[in-house]
Amino acid sequence: QVQLVESGGGLVQAGGSLRLSCAASGSIKTIRTMGWYRQAPGKQRELVAAITSGGGTNYADSVKGRFTSSRDNAKNTIYLQMNSLKPEDTAVYYCNADLTYYSRGYIYTTDYWGQGTQVTVSS
Repeated sequence: QVQLVESGGGLVQAGGSLRLSCAASGSIKTIRTMGWYRQAPGKQRELVAAITSGGGTNYADSVKGRFTSSRDNAKNTIYLQMNSLKPEDTAVYYCNADLTYYSRGYIYTTDYWGQGTQVTVSS
């Protein structure tokens, strides 16, 4: 009933930039916080950035000053502008949305995850 589709990953040299997008679609009633997480090989998934429906943001210390998250509520889309990329930013990046949706006459509240997009930063 709900899909989160990420795009924008790829291979970039250290110091370069990438912009990720995540669009939510389906029978959505409300989206509260949306966020970006990442998981590197052999490591736990970690929060990169989160943004509320009102535009409040929270960033991991490791990306502050380099990454910027923004959101278009009308399009149910969140963005992550990543600048000054470092090899340690290499990971699969996942979009997450805390949302309420309709299904078969009922309303559900849950977290949804995207399929992930690979970001690789070469040194």
